[in-house]
Amino acid sequence: MEMVRIGIVGAGFAAQFHLRALRRLARSGAEVVGVAASSPQSARAFAARHHVPQAHPDVASLLASDVDLVVVAVPTALHEEVTVAAAAAGKHVLVEKPLTGAFGSGAASAEIAPTERAERELAAARAAMERITGAVERAGVQLFYAENWVHAPAVARVRSLLSTSGAPLLDLRAEQSHSGSHASAARRRASAGGGALLTLGAHPLATVLHLKAVESGLSGRGPIRPVSVTAETASLHQLVASHGGDTALVRDWEDVETWANLVLAFDDGSRATVTASFQMLGGVRDQLEVYTADAAYRTKMTQHDELSVFTPDPAAFADQVLQEKVESATGWQAVPSDAGWSHGHLQQFEDVLGALREGREPLSGLPLARDTVEIVYSAYLSAARGERVAVGGALPGAAVDAPHRTSPALAHSQEAGPR
Repeated sequence: MEMVRIGIVGAGFAAQFHLRALRRLARSGAEVVGVAASSPQSARAFAARHHVPQAHPDVASLLASDVDLVVVAVPTALHEEVTVAAAAAGKHVLVEKPLTGAFGSGAASAEIAPTERAERELAAARAAMERITGAVERAGVQLFYAENWVHAPAVARVRSLLSTSGAPLLDLRAEQSHSGSHASAARRRASAGGGALLTLGAHPLATVLHLKAVESGLSGRGPIRPVSVTAETASLHQLVASHGGDTALVRDWEDVETWANLVLAFDDGSRATVTASFQMLGGVRDQLEVYTADAAYRTKMTQHDELSVFTPDPAAFADQVLQEKVESATGWQAVPSDAGWSHGHLQQFEDVLGALREGREPLSGLPLARDTVEIVYSAYLSAARGERVAVGGALPGAAVDAPHRTSPALAHSQEAGPR
């Protein structure tokens, strides 16, 4: 495949940063040739603003065009529909995180007991993943999961050091938190599928799963599988609303949690802790800690000290973003010199293009995507029940919409070692 022709579905924030990353990889033989969005007008505006050759009136038109890879950058509730259609059209697919979910309204399910609702949501998420997996397998195309954390240079360096050390991973702690999404679709269950744990926690959770899979490949002892999850969730935004004063935190959440914490147990006895919050000021907190038998690793993917900038003038740098999600443009700020690189977005697409050309599996693919969703919705069930929940466990018969099969990454390690 000489030139990879790419079509983007979506015209929002995610579509823009994927486009920027791909444009920087122009020499890698990738070209964004078309875009489709929620309306023809949105597609035309995006195409004009970003110089994309063709704005399609709808998704069907883009899928009928000569594209090799479709980037799915739409609200999570639409991921399954677009991904299944793209696979049926014979296109490879890169899907934004999370892969899919369950999209009922919190108001509509208010009469249902929390435990029953969580069981239904886990069953619905499993059924959606089965439909996506079936579509991809029938079409013989590749699905790439847009988990940039596993491609970030800091995580890549951890992989490299782990491969040299060979020591077992005992304790992993990871977090993504910030002051709240400004996308309205992220604030309601019907479009997002969940709150902080699904939207933010997907990053750190996928990364600890990835590193344990790497360890599994290095050890030669067989797969290391997640076996149970214990979780709590909270709607901290309700406390903010009761405060009544001014705040830079996003406040108009509808029916999703804005704080979550989970503990994941693996069958080798190790543990991972994942925290996610939409109620934290001070910019994005992307952190990973790994404690092994012979070393400790701490990474801060968004909080760098290579460049610090001070200004008392909030308009000094116009529309340039110094640090993502920081509520004020004044004072001292730690500024990443190249956020696209330090966050792993460029390396992600390098891996996607390499996998397409070489016919190999990507670093982040369908198994990791499925595991992440399975564990998130198992965590929601744990929070509802107030007890530990088995990962991949059976549900009461009334809740099961479709047969559930353990994903390949839970059954065996796809990432056999560091790359």
